[in-house]
Amino acid sequence: MQRAFAALATVALLATPLMAQEATMPPDAAIEQILADRITRDQANVAIAVAVIEGGVSRFISHGTLSKDDPTPVDEHTLFEAGSITKLMTNLLLAQLVVDGQIDLDAPLTDYLPEGTVLPERDGKVITAFDLATHSAGFSGLPEALIAKGAANPYSGYGADELMAWIASYELPRAIGTQFEYSNVGIALLAQAIEHVSGKPYAELLQEQIFDPLGMTETSLATAPGTIAGMAQGHDAAGEPVPNWDMEAFAPVGALVTNTTDLAKFIAAASGAVESPLTPAFAIMLDRTRPTGGAGEVIGLGWFNLTEGGRDIAWHNGITGGYRSFAGYDRKTGNGVVVLSSMVTEAGIEDIGLHLLDSTLPLRPQPKPREVAEIDLSILPDYAGQYLLAPGVTIAITTEDDRLFAQLTGQERFEIFPESERRFFFRVVDAQITFADPVEGAAPSLMLHQNGQNMTAIRVP
Repeated sequence: MQRAFAALATVALLATPLMAQEATMPPDAAIEQILADRITRDQANVAIAVAVIEGGVSRFISHGTLSKDDPTPVDEHTLFEAGSITKLMTNLLLAQLVVDGQIDLDAPLTDYLPEGTVLPERDGKVITAFDLATHSAGFSGLPEALIAKGAANPYSGYGADELMAWIASYELPRAIGTQFEYSNVGIALLAQAIEHVSGKPYAELLQEQIFDPLGMTETSLATAPGTIAGMAQGHDAAGEPVPNWDMEAFAPVGALVTNTTDLAKFIAAASGAVESPLTPAFAIMLDRTRPTGGAGEVIGLGWFNLTEGGRDIAWHNGITGGYRSFAGYDRKTGNGVVVLSSMVTEAGIEDIGLHLLDSTLPLRPQPKPREVAEIDLSILPDYAGQYLLAPGVTIAITTEDDRLFAQLTGQERFEIFPESERRFFFRVVDAQITFADPVEGAAPSLMLHQNGQNMTAIRVP
């Protein structure tokens, strides 16, 4: 998938350049103003909870309510889906096994899986734990069964047997260890090896080896359907409530439900500001790295590491159907930040976390709310068709019940809404589509506007 379209995927990442170092964290009032601007002024979120950690001591600032219908204020104990921050926990379990001499990062992963397990190979190379931890094993995309389910609760009910069967039949599109591509499949596979070596279920390992030692008493995994007490309601980019996710085989990828109280403890230990039994494991997570392709960015065991502009920031973020999250720390100062939010806007909240670590990093301008215009619905069939955006990448435009939908190759179909008879917008992401004037009942092209780019797609037969 091209970089311009990563924001339309179920799970995306944000890589932001870093600049000059500033050691002092902003005061509570300044942080409160940032959150109030984002939620009240810009209407770009429903609730945001922040923790800042200096010298191992945490401060908590929150703004917003549990939902649009529940005026209860959120605080440091409010629970959110943390999404891919779960991957840090999975990689910390891996690091502990490395410290204990139970896993060699460069050994074939099949050494740590049940006898007879089949994994894909390429050009005489086999997949290792280090390949998986650094998203360099060659996996691309998700199992078709997950993509077909859409974004509502895509990983629910997908078990380990299904995952391993899909992996056994998978053909790697590139050489192992040569290219970064963010992969949920790879981390889910890594967790299978961690469980096999440890002889315990993933959730039990988290509790015994991470939650208990760090005193993370309010954190859990969402592995069963249903709501969790004390949890903020998640919202999509349009501000509409969405269901919570639950996971089975992909729980080690994104099932963490937590709050700023507990993640602040995790960051304080990860940064070295607070000693813990996990200190040796945390210490090796960035000993070895591989480039991600981003400027000044590498990845180790889970942590992304940005060194551009003299900074040295370890970080990860997360996105689910209704939440965004950020956790990171400055490796030079030991300062840390956690940001949890209950709305999955395209602009995100990662900029808040980075800005709090370095005030010279600007906050992102928030997109203005868009309004649906009344148009002549008879024109919609003129836009339906396949539009070639790039080799192998098309945008399929379809109509249904006087509504228009767009679907990028390999992604979910999303409804698009009219701003005018020719220009439509997504609600799930900050992107728009402008159709060319129809010729003989068919628009010959469209233009996708996203991330500051205007990309033309030509209608194909």
